[in-house]
Amino acid sequence: MLALAAAPALGAQSKPTAAATKPPPAPRIPIAPLKAPITAFVPFDYAPFPFRGLIPDSGKKFLDKVDGSRRGHVSSRDNSVHWEDETFNDNRVLLYLPQGFDIRKPALIVVFFHGNGATLSRDVLDRQQVAAQLAASNLNAVLVAPQFAVDAADSSAGRFWQHGVFKKFVDEAAHKLALQYHDRRVEGAFKPSKVVLVAYSGGYLPAAWSLSAGQIGARLHGVVLLDALYGQIDKFADWIERAHGGAFFFSTYTESTREQNEALQSELGDANLRYKTALPKALLPGVVSFVDSGLDWTRHNDFVTQAWTQNPLTWLFSRIPGYQKAKPVAAKNAHKPR
Repeated sequence: MLALAAAPALGAQSKPTAAATKPPPAPRIPIAPLKAPITAFVPFDYAPFPFRGLIPDSGKKFLDKVDGSRRGHVSSRDNSVHWEDETFNDNRVLLYLPQGFDIRKPALIVVFFHGNGATLSRDVLDRQQVAAQLAASNLNAVLVAPQFAVDAADSSAGRFWQHGVFKKFVDEAAHKLALQYHDRRVEGAFKPSKVVLVAYSGGYLPAAWSLSAGQIGARLHGVVLLDALYGQIDKFADWIERAHGGAFFFSTYTESTREQNEALQSELGDANLRYKTALPKALLPGVVSFVDSGLDWTRHNDFVTQAWTQNPLTWLFSRIPGYQKAKPVAAKNAHKPR
C-alpha cells in the first residue's frame, strides 16, 4: 500500500516560495546631470589605427617598410620610418563627459583630431586643455578624441581614409559613451546627437577625409580648423558646398596656413558661396567664417590655448546656440583679430 503524506498540523504555515520572498524591484532612478566629470581612455574597434590598408591618393601600401617581423610607414617628409608597434598601434580614444552634462537635453559630440607629435594624455588633456576648455564653455557636449600617430610628425588618417569608417567610429562612440554613463537608457539618447569636428594642425588630413569619405551626412553640425588648413582644400570646399547651409565652418589661422586659407576663400568665391572674415556672433548652420589671428608661425604650437583669444575653444563652444547647459559666461580676453 502507498503511504499517505501526513497533513500539516492545524495552524502550521507552509514554507514561502522563493518568488514570494523576492523583494519588489527598486524604483528606476531618473537620469540626472553628471555630478562629477568622467575621463576614460577606451579601445575602439573603429579607431584610426592600427591600419594595414592602402593610401587612397597614391594606392600604395601604408605600411611600406618591413624589417623582420616589424612593419613601418616611410614618411613622405624626410623618408624616416615610423614603426607600427611604436607609432600606429594605439586604438584608444579619449572620452570626456563634463560635470553637469545632461543627456536629457540636446547634446553634441565634439570629435577632436590632435596634431603631430601628440599623445592623448600629455597633449590633448594637459597641454592643449581641450577637455577643460569644453567644460568651461557650458556647452552640453562630450569629447571624443582618437589617437592618431603617437608622438610623431605624421598626419596619416589611417582607417578614416576608408569609406564609411568615420560614421562607424561616431556610432561606436555613442555606445562607448553610454557605457561610461553606466545606464543603458543613455545609448539611445546619444545616437541622434550631432557632431562638431575640431582639427588642429596635422589633424587637417583625417578631417578632410572624414568629410569626403566618412559618410557622416547631416549629423555633422560644424567644422572648426585651428591653424589646420595645410592642404586638401578641394575636400573642404566640396563639403562646404554640399552642406548647403546645414552646418557651420570656422577656420582660424596664423601665418603658417594663411596662404591655404586664402586659397579656400578664393574657391568659395568662384563657386558663389558666401563667407566672412570676422568673428561670428554665433556659430549657426550656414555660417562660414575665416579669422586671421594676426599671429606669426612661431605661435602655432600653442594655438589651441592661445589664438586670437585665450582658450579659443571655450570661446567657440560657448557660441554654438541651442546646446548650452546654462547661460554662457562672457568670454574674457576676446577681441577682434589684428
